[in-house]
Amino acid sequence: MSVELLNKILLVIVTCFLFVYILVPVIKKVANHVGAMDIPNNRKVHKVPIPRLGGLAIFAGFLFGYIVFGTHSDVMTSILIGSFIIIITGMIDDIKPLSAKVKLLGQLAATLIVVFHGQVLLQSVSAFGFYINFGWLAYPITIIFILAFINCMNLIDGLDGLATGISSIFFLTVGIIAIFKNSHGLDFTLCFIMLGSCLGFLRYNANPAQIFMGDTGSMFLGFIISIIALLGFKNVTMTSIIIPFMIIAIPFLDTIFAIIRRVLKNESITKPDKLHIHHQLLNMNFSHRKTVIIICLIDALFAFTSIIYVLVDRNLGYLLYGILLIIVIIFIIKTDVIIEHKKK
Repeated sequence: MSVELLNKILLVIVTCFLFVYILVPVIKKVANHVGAMDIPNNRKVHKVPIPRLGGLAIFAGFLFGYIVFGTHSDVMTSILIGSFIIIITGMIDDIKPLSAKVKLLGQLAATLIVVFHGQVLLQSVSAFGFYINFGWLAYPITIIFILAFINCMNLIDGLDGLATGISSIFFLTVGIIAIFKNSHGLDFTLCFIMLGSCLGFLRYNANPAQIFMGDTGSMFLGFIISIIALLGFKNVTMTSIIIPFMIIAIPFLDTIFAIIRRVLKNESITKPDKLHIHHQLLNMNFSHRKTVIIICLIDALFAFTSIIYVLVDRNLGYLLYGILLIIVIIFIIKTDVIIEHKKK
């Protein structure tokens, strides 16, 4: 990597970091003014009302970064329009909670803009030696792909700094892969814009949080993560379908566990509970801060393994993925994350 490229990357990260860092206190005042407060209840771990429009600051950092460092294209126009729809949906929900169906409609509208106007598609995949071209099925598969990422990040946002930390790991990992594969497309630029924006917000969102990102932020992060993953397939940053899923393995596993858990209990898959991965760690008497650190470290291990898989040796990557998944299986057996054990 050249010194010039390194300086450019650092400039993007630092600029977006400072912009968001300065903006967050303003957003806090706005959230207080409009009543966008996260009120404690029996499902939540915080004890006092906390502003929850922090996602606006991350989105503003994204816009600022694009204006300063980005270039115009039809794809970027579709991403911007989709992002606005996501942000508006999230803002309304953070001020006055929407039903799951209404939120899904907002997510779907944003996704359709990117898929049909921007033609950002998951057209083919390769994994474990297999290659599949989806043809016309690329459209519904891409829609499901984006919606899955949005809702996974929405579900994992349960502790101070957790969603922000996991997102930062994703952006850094994809950025590193893009650098070493000499892939400097739109996904490369967006990664470092988003990394700087997330780190600027994390200063206020880390435990004890002064502000939450709310659905405004978690849905936006999921949306942008999915877009970067899809752009990565086009720009050869992502060489396999498993990479984006493994980089943010914890949110996806948590979502899968939640769905299985609720199906087994004959409950709606949208019904909230206190059995997510972070709740399990809290039940083991880990502190709030340590729980976030543990989850982020595990996710970082998945991300590091993804770098090994792409840049070093695929077989070694498979081996490390296998070891990490064995650890996950042990966690499943030892906790109530899927099946609640009878308390003695």
